[in-house]
Parts: sequence; C-alpha cells; structure tokens
Amino acid sequence: GRRGFLKAITVAAGMASQVPPADAQPQSAGTSPTGAARSAVRASMQYPRAFTGRQLAAIAFPLGGVAAGSISLGGRGQLRDWEIFNRPDKHRSPEYAFAAIWVQSGKARPLVRVLEASLMPPYQGTHGLAPANAPGLLRLDSATFIGEYPMAKVAFRDSQLPVEVTLEGFSPFVPLDADESGLPLAVLRYRVSNPGSEKAAVSIAFAIDNPVGTERYIPTRLATGEKRVNEYRQGANLEGLLMRNPALAATDPMAGTFALSLLNVGKGKVSHLRGWKLAKWWTSPLLYWDDFSRDGELGPEAPEQRPVGSLCLKREIEPGTEADYTFLLSWHFPNRTPEHCGWRAPKGDEGALIGNYYCTRFADAWQAAEYAAARLETLEARTRKFMEVMREATLPAAVKDAAMSNLSTLATQTCFRAASGEFYGFEGCDAQRGCCFGNCTHVWNYETATQYLFPSLARSLRKIAFGFAQDEDGSMRHRQLLPDGKERYGYAAADGQMGQIIKAYLDWRLSGDTDWLRELWPRIKKGVAFAWVPGGWDADRDGVMEGVQHNTYDVEFYGPNPQCGIYYLGALRAAEEMARAVGDSPAAKDFRDLFTRGSQWIDENLFNGEYYIQKVRSIPAEKIAKATISEMGSDRTENPDFQLGDGCLADQLIGQYLASLAGLGDLLQPARIRKTMESIYRYNYKRNLYQHESVQRVYALNDEAGLVVCDYAKGERPQVPFPYFAEVWTGLEYLAAVLMLYVGMVREGVECIESARRRYDGERRNPWDEAECGHHYARAMAAWSAIPALSGFQYHGVEKKVEAAPRLRRANFVSFWSTATSWGKFSHAARAGRLRFSLQVVEGALPCRMVVLHRATAGKPVAQLDGRSLGYDLHQEGSRASFTFSEEVPLKAGQELVLIL
Repeated sequence: GRRGFLKAITVAAGMASQVPPADAQPQSAGTSPTGAARSAVRASMQYPRAFTGRQLAAIAFPLGGVAAGSISLGGRGQLRDWEIFNRPDKHRSPEYAFAAIWVQSGKARPLVRVLEASLMPPYQGTHGLAPANAPGLLRLDSATFIGEYPMAKVAFRDSQLPVEVTLEGFSPFVPLDADESGLPLAVLRYRVSNPGSEKAAVSIAFAIDNPVGTERYIPTRLATGEKRVNEYRQGANLEGLLMRNPALAATDPMAGTFALSLLNVGKGKVSHLRGWKLAKWWTSPLLYWDDFSRDGELGPEAPEQRPVGSLCLKREIEPGTEADYTFLLSWHFPNRTPEHCGWRAPKGDEGALIGNYYCTRFADAWQAAEYAAARLETLEARTRKFMEVMREATLPAAVKDAAMSNLSTLATQTCFRAASGEFYGFEGCDAQRGCCFGNCTHVWNYETATQYLFPSLARSLRKIAFGFAQDEDGSMRHRQLLPDGKERYGYAAADGQMGQIIKAYLDWRLSGDTDWLRELWPRIKKGVAFAWVPGGWDADRDGVMEGVQHNTYDVEFYGPNPQCGIYYLGALRAAEEMARAVGDSPAAKDFRDLFTRGSQWIDENLFNGEYYIQKVRSIPAEKIAKATISEMGSDRTENPDFQLGDGCLADQLIGQYLASLAGLGDLLQPARIRKTMESIYRYNYKRNLYQHESVQRVYALNDEAGLVVCDYAKGERPQVPFPYFAEVWTGLEYLAAVLMLYVGMVREGVECIESARRRYDGERRNPWDEAECGHHYARAMAAWSAIPALSGFQYHGVEKKVEAAPRLRRANFVSFWSTATSWGKFSHAARAGRLRFSLQVVEGALPCRMVVLHRATAGKPVAQLDGRSLGYDLHQEGSRASFTFSEEVPLKAGQELVLIL
C-alpha cells in the first residue's frame, strides 16, 4: 500500500529522510502534514556507499597525503578543488585538467570522449558555460561513484563505448605510518576491460594546464610573457612532465613544482606534448582534440606552445582482458606562511616561512613521484589491507562510513605538518583560508582519529599544547601562534585544557611509554593546578568549577556546569592515574580526593532528575583570573548572557566521553549517566526538523534528522542563551552517539550516526566534507570514536593488557583495533556455549601479558599463538575471564593469538 510505495520511491531517490524505530519515544518537535510521509521506511545504509545521478553533484573526494594537501575527485570522475598551494582553495582548478579516451575496436571508426560522466544541471552562465575543460566536448553517459576512504571508484557507463572503464583514485594511507601516509600525491588508475570479440586499441590521455602560479588564460588573444615551463622526464618505470614557473620569486607561497606522470609504461606506447599550440580564441584545445582524435596519440609539438602539458598511453587490449593506465599527480610547494594559509602570527612574522614537512623529504614533485613509483605496490597493498579489515568488520555500515569518511579531513588543508615535522590543525577551512587557527584544543579534543591511527601526530599536538602554549602558571592557551615560541594567545579554555590532560593519559595508555609521560608530567600537573589560581575555575579547590569557564561555544559559562565541570572530573581521574605511574603518590591522593568531592557535588546539585544543568552565578569582573576570559562572551559578568542554564546540552558529558575511551571508568553515578543519555536522545534528537526554529547557522533542515546542540523543552530557555544552541553539529552527534553506545543504547547511538551520514548524500552535501565553522571540520573526526566504543577493545600499554567487550551481540563479531605500536583485527565468536577469541596483528608489534574477555563461559580453555600452546593462569568472575600468560607474548605482524573457552 502507501507505506510500501513510499519505501520504494524513497530508496530509489536516495533521500535523507528518517524513520523512528517502532519502540522509539515521542518526538519533542512536531511533524508537518507532509513530514510524516517523508519519514517513510527506507533501506539501511550500505558500506561502502554508492552514489548515482544527482547524488554525484556535490561529491569532492580528497586525494592527497595526510597533512600534505589534496586534489579532489568529483562525482563524475572530474578533478576539482586543487588545494595543494599551502591554503584552502575551494573551486580552484587549472583552466584545463581532464582525461580523455580514444577507442578503436576492430575496424570500427574510433570513438573519443572526455573521460568523465556528463555534466549536470544547472547550466547557467552569462555567456553559457565557461570554456574551462571544454564542457562542449562529448563525455560518457553516466557514472556510479563508490566512496570508501581512502579509495574512491568511479564506474563509467556509456551506450556507445565498446569497452568498460573504471577509475580508482587514492593516496597511500596506512595506520601508524604518518610519513608514508603523508605523500604529496594522488594515484589515478583507469582500468579498461574489453568485453567484445575483437581486439581494441585504447588510448587514455591526460591534459593539465601548468598550475604553478597561474592566472586564468584569456583565449581571445595570445598569452604574453608566459614563463611557465613543462619539462619532459623519464625515470625507472616512470615518465611524464615536471611543471614549474620560473617567473615566481623563490619565496612566493605559490612557487613550487607539479608533476604529471605515467607508471608501468613498458606495455604500450607513450606520447606527450609539453604544451598545446599557442593560438588565439579556442584554437589551442581544438587542435589538441583533433590531434588526439586522429590516432589516439599526441604530437608532433608546435614550435610555440601554451603550457598545457599532455601525456598519453596507448595499448592494445585483447578480447576478454583488461589493462591499467596509472597516472600520478604529485606536488611540491614549500613556502607555507601564516599570512597565506590563514594562521595568526606575532606582529612582523606574518610572512615567516613555516614550510611543509613533505617538502623536506623531496627536492621537487618529480622526486616525490619517483619515490612513490618505487614503493607503490607495497604502499597500495598496505592501504588496501586497512580497507579490507574495515570492510570485514561486522560494525554497522553507518558507523564504518562515518569513521572512515571523516578521516579524509587529515588530507585537507585543515591539517598540515610544518617543516619541523610538527602537526598543526585549523578548526576547518574557509574557501581560501584556514578557519580558526591554532590547534584549537576545545575543538580538537573531540577527535580521536589521530590518537588511534597516527599517534605520532597526536603526541605532536600534546607537545605543542604543553609546550610554549602553557605559561609558568599552568595556563594553556587554547590556540597557538606561529612561529611557535614567540607570543602566546590571550586566554585559556577550561574545556580545552582539561581535555588535553585526559588525552595525554590516553596517549600514554595506548603506548605504555612511561619515559614520555615522566617528561611531560610536570606540565600536566601544572595544567591541573591552574584551575586553583585566585579567581580561577576552581579557586576553592573543592573539585567543582565555579569560576568563569571559556569553552567551545566561544563564550564563558559562569558557575558550575556539566560540560566543563565533568571535563574537570575526567582530568582529575587521568591525572591521578598518571601520578601513580610516575610515582607521585601525594599528587595522586590529592587528585582522587578532589575527584570524589566534585563528582558527589555535581550529582547532588546539577542533576535535575533527567540530565545535568548549569547553576548560573554572578562573578564580579575584578575577581576573574585574566587568563580565563575572552572578549567574545557576556559584557556583564554579574548578570551574564550566553549561558546554558536549564538546557539539555548534547555534549554535557564530553568529559565522560573521553574518560570512557581512556578506560577511566564512570565519573558520575552510572544510572544518572544512562538517564542523561536517554534524555539527550529524547529531547535533542529530532527525526525531522520541520518544527525546529533557528536564527543561527543551518546544517540540517526540513525532512532531515539531527541532534541539536541544546534543547529547552524541559527547562526554561534564557532570554539570551549561549551561541549555537539551536544548531546541529556532526561532531556533537557522534560524541553523543558514542556515549549512547557505552551505556548500552546501541540502537539509539547507531541511529544518530546514520542520521548524520544520510544528510551527506552527494546531492545535498559532499559526503567527504562535514562542515561546521568551515569545511572539513576537525570536530567531526569524533566519528572514529565509535569504532573502539562498539568493539569494546582497549589496551593498556604498561600492563600489556588487552580487553575485548563488544557492545554488539553478534554470533561472530569482527572489528579493527589499534594501539600506538600496532594494528589489526580481532574476532569474538560466541556459539553454543563456546567463545572463540582471535587477535591478529597486521602491522607492528603488540606486547601482550593479559587478555580479558567478556561473555565467557566455563569450560576447558585453550590458548595458542599460531597453533602453539601457551602457558597461562585463568581467572573467571561471572562472564569475565582473564588469561594471564606465563611469559609476555610478543605478537608480531602476521601472527594470531587464539583463546577458547
């Protein structure tokens, strides 16, 4: 009937509407007459996701190394958003940058097409479509885009093309290996298969206008004073063009090199043009197209050229076989400066050279291509192994999609590594500048991708936060200026500082590196103690933050509140554990006492029966520590605006979020934590937003589901509440969802994650760009936290203890895991009263002395390493079983530990 019909059309359209589960609680927002119909039942999300039709319009899949810039692959197979020039560059692209295919099957007439799917509406323009990339040349009928970061696949379809063509685009991405994952290049591999009965001659050519310091070419007249140079080069199993621009000053932020190259060229004929014929109007692209169309080869070169370099490989493909055409795009732009990329600098240092780490490894773009070409087989295999482990994981598709898709942020201009090797991050990206500089602690605290996948980058963030950014009083300025070590930012953020303390604990726990912790400990200890300065966050040292607390909402909360206060509890617990690890017993005792008193007070005074609220307090300006207050919050300190008050805040338990990931246990009464998450699901989560009002920024609307930052259905809203309260941020949605997973609300948590990802459907928004204050917002990498939360996998590096407690009840649960020294997969299979646990290391080494399993039953145990029996002691308590091995088990890559009960 109507319900089935609606399901069918909704699935077909790939819309982002949502449907509540049958047992869901009533929704606080109303439903419009059409809203109910638009919330029809629809199919569950698949992983990896496939996009077709109008869903291709918004896709821009970043290709590039971690912290090394990117070029995005569009949904039609086109290149877009060339963001390799030391700053964000949305919509920037060379005048020409496209691939083309020439096919002759048997004796049939050759067929030539631009190797992209057809352009999509709208077709508006004052003079028609701009001539860039020759939009009037024939393209292919359609395409399906399959996105599985770090690899994308475009399957082209065309009714006339006698061969089948797919494109794979990727850059090497290997957990724990930040250097090999940080190469400044993109791999574009076209795979052509011949399903016919006759041999096919197939050529693929790539044409790119030298992008180094270019301005738009004016086709109606000849270019004058052109200085750009394209140089033909050959290397081992590699040939192509190195592009540069000698007209640029050596210090210009746009100065550098770019390379277009071909791999594995032994089987086939390579031809090239260092440039198209220099001519007026649109004669240059016309003559190039005529040249390629004639015989699927390029040349000869014209004596006078415009620098559109072109590279072509021609091969013969027998019936029933296929051939690859692998192009590399590589780049080298060493002159990153604060002014150019959007980072704040001390006065006079705006043009200081920060540099790029990848440029210290390679002399130019050609050397980067040669490095990759020599190692691509291994790097690709390692990348694919990571993807394979994630694909095999029995986690919900939406969880995998959210976690993996947001890793793409690491390859965008949100992130970079300076020439020193240190890792830096904006909050996000504006169109041509970074947005909100400074490794902003209260934003970067939400993400855990760096800690679990690139711990060296996470340690870099900690080194900077606990370095010059922290003054002698322990105040950690939540943004850092560059060059580092010259000037501190103006004030500290309570949430940012407390979160960095918890994250330092997680860094140590994942690595077991107590020497590193011992070196950092004095700074960590000062970071906690800063809360106690006169006029500070907890000036009376009672374990409760009553002071003025700057936070991620860009204002200060006055008086006790859950967001900063529970963060403080998490920091006290983390500091207690770290104090014990370094032998500082008196400090450990002090931190424990403060934690106990603070936890009890918050439970007794801020919990309203459903969630935790703020007790707004009046604080005279002269009693506020200077380093704790900004100019962005309330102008009145004794009757402050921009407060939380009685609202239900989505991230009120962010301190618990990080504490749970770090294995620190419950910071408050467990029943009240659970009740709070139920309330957030009840009040903040909206299955559609037809009746949700907001005068603020809009990231979700109409038939879309989302979890709002704060809801006042239960409590009275302040006349002027804190900024952003009515918005929807994916970073907060993921955080709340992860906490739901931890308290046993698995269905609800997965629903929130899937709702967020459905909004990024390729038509409405780019699935690889979750925006907040800027594109590719760092907070959204909190999506990764759902992997350790659902898998229940934890590792304590000092104790060498593995614990596995999957939160999904599946007969055979499989998941990815990682520590600071290794990564792999594990399975937890429970059938017919028998539990089989398998732990496999894919890369690195995992020292293991103890394994703790859950859902275990009594029975004859087995412990084996690669089939060899191990000695152990077994302790069982209910369904919890602990294997302690007689000797430390040094698990290495390729090995498998099996435990059976």
